[in-house]
Amino acid sequence: MALPAREAFFLEAPLGGRFCLLTRAQGPVRGTILHVPAFAEEQNKSRRMVALAAQAFAARGWTVLQLDLLGCGDSAGELVDASWSQWVEDVGLGHAFLSARGSGPVVLWTHRAGSLLAADWLKLAGARLPLLLWQPVTNGRQHLSQFLRLKAASEMLSDADAKTALARARVALHAGEVVEVAGYELSPELANGMEASSFELPASGGYAVAMLEVDGSGRTAPPPALAALRARLEAQGATVSLEKVTGPAFWQTQEIELAPELIERSCHVLEVLGR
Repeated sequence: MALPAREAFFLEAPLGGRFCLLTRAQGPVRGTILHVPAFAEEQNKSRRMVALAAQAFAARGWTVLQLDLLGCGDSAGELVDASWSQWVEDVGLGHAFLSARGSGPVVLWTHRAGSLLAADWLKLAGARLPLLLWQPVTNGRQHLSQFLRLKAASEMLSDADAKTALARARVALHAGEVVEVAGYELSPELANGMEASSFELPASGGYAVAMLEVDGSGRTAPPPALAALRARLEAQGATVSLEKVTGPAFWQTQEIELAPELIERSCHVLEVLGR
């Protein structure tokens, strides 16, 4: 089978163009998908998986838009130029592009911290779209702490010194200073916005949400954070599925790894979300 057609281009946006990769649907179009990526090195580690998934989705009739946020990948600027609010607007930029040119439903497909951006944009826009969440992050403060710990790890600090370094980094960010973490220059506007974010959908309810967790440990129960999120969303009237697939945590492995079962299961989930 021939690979789906792909088109690279830039969308005009504040502070410079955003690089986009559009993978066109093969055959009758079922709908469109906007990918909201993971953060920093997690995004880089995941690019191969995301590309393969986009091809698989396109082969089943979905047109997929991958958009590099401001300061990421081939988009304009550096990470230090980015703010959380601008990234939320970038999600809206991608959605507007698909809404103007696509047909069928628009699905938000997120990975890791992309779930926080998608939720913040849905609240801002008052939109109600189906969600496919890969290993969603539910708490921005915790996610920022995990990222800041990379600074201590790269400096080979002891546990006690690592806690002190983490506290110093937070103080610096809250004071408006840029902090360097594992080669990434993190702006206070980006860090503080992430820290304030949590995965909450508008209270109007009616959302269709599919969460896929990747795990290779053999554990059967879902993580407490995802189980709590499911219960909270269902209480708001959302239709929620939470499934585990077997595979490596490809967004944080040393070498580039793949989780084919995640892509396969996502294709089945999209059939439900696209109805």
